[in-house]
Amino acid sequence: MNKTVRNCLLTIGTAALALGIAACSKEEDKSTIKQEENKSTIKIGLGGPVTGPLAEYGEQVFNGARMAIDQINAKGGVLGRQLEAVVYDDACDPKQAVAVANKAVGDKIAFVVGHTCSSSTQPASDIYEDEGILMVTSSATAPEITARGHKLIFRTIGLDNMQGPAAGRYIADKAKPKNLAVIHDKQQYGEGIASEVKRTAEEAGLNVVVFEGVNAGDRDFASLITRLRQADVDFVYFGGYHPEMGLLMRQSRERGLEARFMGPEGAGNTEITAIAGAASEGMLVTLPKSSDQDPANAELVAAFKERNQDPSGPFVLLSYAAAQVIAEGIAKAGTTDTTKVAEALRSNSFTTPVGVLEFAESGDLKDFEFEIYEWHQDGSKTLAP
Repeated sequence: MNKTVRNCLLTIGTAALALGIAACSKEEDKSTIKQEENKSTIKIGLGGPVTGPLAEYGEQVFNGARMAIDQINAKGGVLGRQLEAVVYDDACDPKQAVAVANKAVGDKIAFVVGHTCSSSTQPASDIYEDEGILMVTSSATAPEITARGHKLIFRTIGLDNMQGPAAGRYIADKAKPKNLAVIHDKQQYGEGIASEVKRTAEEAGLNVVVFEGVNAGDRDFASLITRLRQADVDFVYFGGYHPEMGLLMRQSRERGLEARFMGPEGAGNTEITAIAGAASEGMLVTLPKSSDQDPANAELVAAFKERNQDPSGPFVLLSYAAAQVIAEGIAKAGTTDTTKVAEALRSNSFTTPVGVLEFAESGDLKDFEFEIYEWHQDGSKTLAP
């Protein structure tokens, strides 16, 4: 063997050895990465208002989702990994929601429970869809959110075009007012649901004498109340949230307007009693079924009460269900790949504290009903007669 051939073989041997070492190193790196992935948590972003006038609703969403995450972790987590809640404050503001969604992308969040308000959920959902993040909202009811063909956007609550007609039919069939006023807060959620109520009421032959909007954040409704009195209004439907509706009811009572009021689930919490006082007695409100009253949920209700949390809020158990279906979707898919988890959500049913949930192709529930409740001054509610 000449010197040239021998050197060539030595070079090949050295190169092969180097390649072998590199290959082993890469396999070791992959093994290390896999081990780290197995050790890491599965982060679930919780999007909603921590601050601002609607923080009460964010607290409901966070409490429900956290309880589900804690209970799932206590049973071993998902795919051998623990779940981790990461809270993001969007203040129910669309611009802040966009910033939150982009931060979640930067934080490598793959799953989100939220957002809470429709106006913030819609722009956030566009970002999540584009970035491959799966979102389940337990409280955003605007139909537009799931009407755009997104594949990673789901919800565990019904839509305004279900809730509005339910309210409108009740007003027509049970309340039977002479002169109906429909007021809204000019926001996507409030105006959308108010429009559905107006449409349903007019189709039933009711006389809608006032249909107009107020600004979210308004605190003085004297001029509006004067117009309502001049129109001899005896029933007012308000599309929006509890801060404005509570003030409108209280000021109406103070100015001698004896009309009965009705609102959507965005008004149905104890804060409205604190604002409206005695004027909240007899208010009507559309809400998801009170699953906290289901005997099957007694143990879960007790767990919330041990934390000094109120499980009766309209979004608490719906948020529990949102986190639960994400976890079970991951388990059924056998992966955290959000496309495969979305497929698992659409092809399975899920037994939750709010019932058995099945998702349509749109990401909406195949079945959901809103119920009509009568509100009481002490903050309690009963099914409306």
